[in-house]
Amino acid sequence: IHADVCIVGAGIAGLSTAYLLTRAGKSVVILDDGPLAGGMTAVTTAHLSNALDDRYFEIERLHGENGARLAAQSHAAAIDRIEAIVREEQIACDFERLDGYLFLASGEDEKVLDREMAAAHRAGLRDVTRVSRAPLQSFDTGPCLRFPRQAQFHPLKYLAALARAIQRDGGRIFTQTHADKISGGSTARVKAGSHIVTAAAIVVATNAPVNDLLVIHTKQAPYMSYVIGARVPRGSVTKALYWDTGDPYHYIRLHNVVDGDAEAVGSGEHDILIVGGEDHKTGQADDTQERHARLEGWTRERFPFIEQVEFTWAGQVMETIDGLAFIGRNPLDDNNVFIVTGDSGMGMTHGTIAGMLL
Repeated sequence: IHADVCIVGAGIAGLSTAYLLTRAGKSVVILDDGPLAGGMTAVTTAHLSNALDDRYFEIERLHGENGARLAAQSHAAAIDRIEAIVREEQIACDFERLDGYLFLASGEDEKVLDREMAAAHRAGLRDVTRVSRAPLQSFDTGPCLRFPRQAQFHPLKYLAALARAIQRDGGRIFTQTHADKISGGSTARVKAGSHIVTAAAIVVATNAPVNDLLVIHTKQAPYMSYVIGARVPRGSVTKALYWDTGDPYHYIRLHNVVDGDAEAVGSGEHDILIVGGEDHKTGQADDTQERHARLEGWTRERFPFIEQVEFTWAGQVMETIDGLAFIGRNPLDDNNVFIVTGDSGMGMTHGTIAGMLL
C-alpha cells in the first residue's frame, strides 16, 4: 500500500503526527508492533508542563537565552494544542488546567529556586512566581515556584479518540505489525513481514529510534523511572502538579477515581496519588521492589493518610545530552526519513511538539 507518510510507532508522538497530517489532508499509514499506545506512552504519569525537567538555567546554559525561550514557547504551545484538540474532537479524557509547584528537595539551597525563576522569566515565563509553600496541608514544602496554566489528562483516553479521528479522516492503522526494514529515498519503503508500505516520507516514533545510524544513540541514554499509585481520601490532596529539585527528583499528581473507572478498586469516589522517582540509568540497577519501597516510604512520610498502594509500575525515559528532544531528519539517512526521540522526561509535550513540527 502507499501513503504520503508512513509512521512507525503509535504512541503520543506517532499518533499526534498522524492526526495533524490527516487533518491537513495527507494520507497516512501507521504501523506498530504492539497495541495502540502500548509502549512508554502507556506508563507515563502524564504531566503536561512547560516547567522543564532539566531546569531553565541549564537549558539556557546549553542553548542560550533564545533557545530557552523557544523551548518554553514550544511546550506551552503543545499544551494549548492538546487542549484545542480535546475541545474540537470533544474528547472525554479528564483534561484540566492546574498549577505546578517546584519545591526544594531535602538539603537543597534556596538559590536553586532563585536561579530557576530568573531563567524562566528570561525565557518568557513571566508569570512564574515564588510562593512561601505549595498548597499541601500534610507537609510544609517550604518556598517553591508556582508555574500557572500547566495541565494533566488521561493519555490513553486522549489517544483512543485521536486514533478514531485518524481513521475517520482516512488514516490506516496496523497494530501487531513489526517494521522489519526502513529505507528512505525517492520511494521510501517500510517492510513488515510480507507487506510493503511505500511513502513520500517516513516518521519513526518508537521512543528510541529503531532505524538509528549510530549518531542518535551516542547523544542520549535510557533511564528507568518508578511510580506508585496510592489510594487517598477524596479531597485530601490539593490537585496540582508537584516536582522537587532532587536528582533524581520526585514528581506528583492526583487522579480522581469514580465508580466504573478501570482504576477503581473497591468502591470509587476516592483519589489516586501518583508519585514517581528513584530514576537510574537503564541496566545499572536491578532492585525494582526496593525502589518502589523507598518511593512509598518517601510518600508516606509526606502524605501519612495514604490508605494503601494499589499500583506500582515503571517506565523508560530517554535523556538527551542537551535536555531537549531530537525531532527531525534522521542523521546520515535520506532526507525523507524523520525521527522523534529524546523525551527528556517531557514525553507528552515533546510528542505533541513532534506532531506540530513534522
